[in-house]
Order: sequence, then C-alpha cells, then structure tokens
Amino acid sequence: MALKKALITGITGQDGSYLAEFLLKKNYIVHGIKRKASSFNTDRINSIYLNKKYKNKFFLHYGDLTDANSISGIIKRILPDEVYNLAAQSHVGISFIMPEYTTDVNALGTLRVLESIKDLGSKKKIRFYQASTSELYGEIQDKKQTEKTKFYPKSPYASSKLFAYWITKNYRESYGIHASNGILFNHESPRRGETFVTRKITMSLSKIVLGVEKCLYLGNINSLRDWGHAKDYVEMCWKILQHKKPDDFVVSTGKQYSVRFFIESCLKFLDIKIKWSGTGLNETAKVISFDKKKYPYLNKNSIIIRISKKYFRPNEVDNLIGDSSKAKKILKWKAKITIDQLIKEMLIHDLNLAKKNLNN
Repeated sequence: MALKKALITGITGQDGSYLAEFLLKKNYIVHGIKRKASSFNTDRINSIYLNKKYKNKFFLHYGDLTDANSISGIIKRILPDEVYNLAAQSHVGISFIMPEYTTDVNALGTLRVLESIKDLGSKKKIRFYQASTSELYGEIQDKKQTEKTKFYPKSPYASSKLFAYWITKNYRESYGIHASNGILFNHESPRRGETFVTRKITMSLSKIVLGVEKCLYLGNINSLRDWGHAKDYVEMCWKILQHKKPDDFVVSTGKQYSVRFFIESCLKFLDIKIKWSGTGLNETAKVISFDKKKYPYLNKNSIIIRISKKYFRPNEVDNLIGDSSKAKKILKWKAKITIDQLIKEMLIHDLNLAKKNLNN
C-alpha cells in the first residue's frame, strides 16, 4: 500500500514543523513549501531536514502563496493526499502596517491553493485543511466561542483570515472538495515566533536574569487568551482531515488566562517575586525578592517590566476563550498539555538559548 503524501505550506513555522514531525511518525511522505529567501531559515525543521532517516520521506520545495504558478506547479507534481495550508502573515500588529501584503498571503493565497486543487478535478481527490484563527471572533458575542458564534474581525489579519475561512467553505460546498477549517485559539511553544507576546516574555525574562537585558516592555497585559500547546493542536489538524465528512472545528483548551498571569507564572517558576505599581501606561513591576546567588545580575527594587503605548494594537481584542465540545465529541480530541507545563517548557528552552548566546 502506497504511503500517504502530505503537503504543508508554512512548514518552517511553529505549526508546520510540529505537524511535519507528527506526520512522519504516522509514516507519511511529507512535502513542504518554503519561500526563497537570502537565509535558508530551516532552524525549526533541521532535526528532520538533516536526518538521513527521512531522506526519501521529507522534501522541500520553493514556492510562495503570492505566486499562483508556483503553488499550482508544486501541487500538480506532488499530487498529495492532504494539503495543510499553514502559511500566513500571522502577526496581528504587523497586519495594520502591511494590510495589503497580509491580505495577499492569507486571503488570496488560500484561494490560489484551492483553485489548484479544484483544477485537478477527478485526477486526485485531495483533502484540504485551512488554518483559521480565534481572531475571527474579535468583538465577543458569546461567553465562549463555538463554531456557531458570529465573527467580528478587528484587524486586517483577522479580516484576511475571514475571507480564507469562507472561501474554504465555499469551495467545499460548490465543488465537493474535502475542505475544512480549524479555528485555532492561541497555541504556543518554544518554537513560537519571537515577536509573539508569550515568547517575547519568556525570552526577555531569561535575558533579564542573565543581565543581558534590563527591562521587558509590553502592551495590554490584561487581555485574556485561551493558550494551548502547538503539539496538541497539530494533532487536531490531522484529525480534521481524517474525518470522513469535511467540517469546521474550534480548537482550544477552554481555559482562559491573562498576559499578566503568564508573566507572573514565569516569574514564579524562576522564584522571583515582583510588585506591581501604577496604572495604565504608568504601570510597572519591580523585583522585591530573589536568590542573589542564582541571579547575581538582578537587583532588588529594579523595574523589570514597563507598559508601552507602542505595543498596543490600534483595535484591541481583549477577551477570547474557545469551546471545543464539537471536536471532543466527534473527533475525540482534547488538549493534553497544561499552561504550567507549557510555560515551564518555554522558559527552560529560552534560558538555555540565552546562556548559549551569551557564551558565543
């Protein structure tokens, strides 16, 4: 029996790298699309890419979601059984600065992939997964967001993803493509991009305790998010495409925490106590107790966290929490890794990374 073939766009990202590892363990042949750039940018997948064991099971192709010909050509050559569209301009803040590029990649890029699949017709029945986002909900309509909650996007990023969500449903209904959306709530890991708030926190605090940085600057630390681990969520992506019927699923933990909680949990793990003072843009956190032998570069009463207007979005989304009851009932999925386990893993990774960089 021939092995299944999967094509992953955005394979060098957090989710793409975890999904590639997951599928290889499932005995898939995995193809990935990466953009042509001046740097090779394969750090997250080097454990696969440089592993001789996967020489005949893992392949990279140059392509770009903004280029229909490259996408169509790759899909026609590979004829994959499954396509996972994970590539995106995924930073909400950047989308306000680059709305046109964000829309080209996220919205029209999804359309280009679907068009390529449609054009193959009966030659190959390809299953398509679209990575959607909880940012679609924006202005909260329900206490917990489900597949039936109305969308209210509040950023160019969310708006571009809304088009991608609906065009996926449209091609499913119009052309009979096995096309599904996974509405993923925030999911983190040590592989998260360094500009995302959770990774920014774990990296900066690691540098602060080593004396490399003095202070962490943040925006809205009272915003509430439903944080899971990317490893759990890529398993759900796969489960969605194994389901006989194409459908759309919310992927979340159903638990909600503030950015402030995330900061405090990191500091608790590091055995550092802080005191918050002030309000709004004047709020700060200063160190009140720690182990001097463990952290010789840290000083009592030093301010290590400040709030900056620079890091607030033009249109904030303050409150997101998902309800994955449908995924649990139909696909037997639920998140396994807890927020504490996630924070511990990220901090240990970034402490080791900061020490390594310090010694280089």
